[in-house]
Amino acid sequence: MEENGVRDVIVIGGGPAGYTAALYAARANLDPLVVEGFQWGGQLMITSDVENYPGYPEGILGPTMMEEFRRQAGRFGAEFVTDDVTRVDFSERPFKVWVGDDLYTAEAVVVATGASARKLGVRGEREYQGRGVTYCAVCDAAFYPDKEVVVVGGGDSAMEEALFLTKFASKVTIVHRRDEFRASPIMVDRARANDKIEFVTNAVVEDVVGDERAINAVRLRSTADDSTWELPAEGLFVAIGHDPTTSIFLDQLDHDEAGYLVTEPGSTRTNVPGVFAVGDVVDHTYRQAITAAGSGCMGALDAERFLSEQHGHPEAALTAPRAEAAEV
Repeated sequence: MEENGVRDVIVIGGGPAGYTAALYAARANLDPLVVEGFQWGGQLMITSDVENYPGYPEGILGPTMMEEFRRQAGRFGAEFVTDDVTRVDFSERPFKVWVGDDLYTAEAVVVATGASARKLGVRGEREYQGRGVTYCAVCDAAFYPDKEVVVVGGGDSAMEEALFLTKFASKVTIVHRRDEFRASPIMVDRARANDKIEFVTNAVVEDVVGDERAINAVRLRSTADDSTWELPAEGLFVAIGHDPTTSIFLDQLDHDEAGYLVTEPGSTRTNVPGVFAVGDVVDHTYRQAITAAGSGCMGALDAERFLSEQHGHPEAALTAPRAEAAEV
């Protein structure tokens, strides 16, 4: 941090992308401040077993992995503010970041505030989250071998989730509130052609039913006549979309119609020089911990290069990313 209180880098967000960006920035002696959020750790804090992240052959609990990410960044000097950013000003450098009445300034900012899966908002959903209720088939399908599961949604992501689940589950039921789907016709055709997939249309999930250990059914309600019935299920996969956590940036950073931030192709640079976006705020395709972490690495290297150029050391900017890559 400079004598006038202006930091080199502020990382906004504490998940795989934010902590990885902080780790790389800290090892580059940029002394990053991580405003990690009041609920730090991102979506992995509500994930039980993580078995698809390299380096953990026996799997690891999501919260434990995020604690280790955080501790590793802190080992190299990253500082943390466990609260939410309430306002930013990217109109000029140094950039301004507010946490309530507290103001922090920096020459570069990495935005890593993530995204959150949309919830159904029904009884039992929160209670059984991680015990049968999940929001990612790629993450959790392997936990449901030869079991009957339900996918809620009508878009391409719901069809993709259902098709992926057929590699493990014995039966997959897609539940949708209408009889027409938002998904592309080819995705619907693929789902209908799969013998393991059944459809329940004009119905919504009203309740998640289970015992003290896990779910065993979902209660459905007809949107046509309000009748209700229970559908046996050991897993409920909610696939009704994600919302990027970007509302405080939308008036200053370019974004798409869904609110995801837009970066220059092949980089993490936003439309504001010195502001970088990483992780799920820019990714509505993969949304995995490992892709978020990789993106966080890119953001830190881009920020380091930007700062080197601003400080009049373009040669450092050109060599630092390659040196880091060689070391890893």
